Amino acid sequence: MSLNSTPSGERVHIGFFGRRNAGKSSIVNAVTNQEISVVSDVRGTTTDPVIKSMELLPLGPVVIIDTPGFDDEGALGEKRVQRAKRVLNRADLAVLVIDAQTGAAEADRELIALFKEKEIPFIVVLNKSDLVDKNADEKVEKQIPGISNTQILYVSALTGEGINELKDNIAALGRESIVERPLIGDLIEPSEAVILVIPIDKAAPKGRLILPQQMMIRGILDADGIPICVKQDRLGELLKKMELGGAQTKPGLVITDSQVFGEVAKTVPADIPLTSFSILMARYKGFLDSALAGVKKIDDLKNGDVILISEGCTHHRQCGDIGTEKIPAWIRKKTGADIRFETSSGTGFPEDLSRYALIIHCGACMLNDREVRWRMKCAADQGIAFTNYGTAIAYMRGILERSTEIVRNE
Repeated sequence: MSLNSTPSGERVHIGFFGRRNAGKSSIVNAVTNQEISVVSDVRGTTTDPVIKSMELLPLGPVVIIDTPGFDDEGALGEKRVQRAKRVLNRADLAVLVIDAQTGAAEADRELIALFKEKEIPFIVVLNKSDLVDKNADEKVEKQIPGISNTQILYVSALTGEGINELKDNIAALGRESIVERPLIGDLIEPSEAVILVIPIDKAAPKGRLILPQQMMIRGILDADGIPICVKQDRLGELLKKMELGGAQTKPGLVITDSQVFGEVAKTVPADIPLTSFSILMARYKGFLDSALAGVKKIDDLKNGDVILISEGCTHHRQCGDIGTEKIPAWIRKKTGADIRFETSSGTGFPEDLSRYALIIHCGACMLNDREVRWRMKCAADQGIAFTNYGTAIAYMRGILERSTEIVRNE
């Protein structure tokens, strides 16, 4: 990711849906003014979701997702439809593209039902408006009951008719989908020093910081705070130097990488607030309450239980990886039970969670809010406890109360 790029999890995700040959890809190319998707008269040209991060004016940073035709057929076609359905779990808004010449069909009705079920705001686009009389919207309203109050737009990917209006409508819905939550700025005072404990080991990306660390530094600067970065083995030395400077140099907060939580907790005096990147990311993404409730499941784990370790990114796992090695080892040590572990990464989160006793998720920095909410809802609907890395590690280290005090008392 470029230093100038907005992270995927901070972008509005816009999904384009419809039947084969409705003109989804042509509309995507017209809206973005780029050749993002391959366009062909052959039905089913788009076989996998096409994903593009970009700036879409007048909205801003977005992720555009062009999906396979929702009426695809056969065994392979069904897999393509399932991939299109999975896009719904992260789409902040949907654009349903219908061929104005043929009108709506069962696949379009199914899509609208899914939009409503998942509470995804949507726009209905009647493409190929240059080839029809302007009464197709009435026809579509009759074909799809319950969309009379939905914005229905005539557009033509060929002539450009209605494209600017469509972009304005996308921008309006996109702004409404943005959920504003504080990251760090509300927890610190201007000119207050905040220490960030950042381990630099073989798992750390060479020459750069991971996304939560970057986001926290920027958040502190935006709040006029003073970020101070240090490795865990230099933390004690730093605190002693700051102590020599008197009360005015005392840090207002220490934020640590979760994997060194125990070591850092022993070093930081009790009167200095302490938390982790992962706990603050859970708060920022809106699932800290679920994480705090779900972590207690660790005490009830027994032989044969299966835990899902889920990450939103797809980084290369190395020896000593926190998700696949460290957390499982810590859980087995704490419970003394023969626990089995499975993993998922990226967008590969399973919908059927019935086999799991607990889900432990990363901080979800690479996922947008809707994807995180969908994962939480899947777990809640199936009665599966859901927590995250930082919360689980703090709980097993016996420092959960301390590490969440600053966010519990906000």
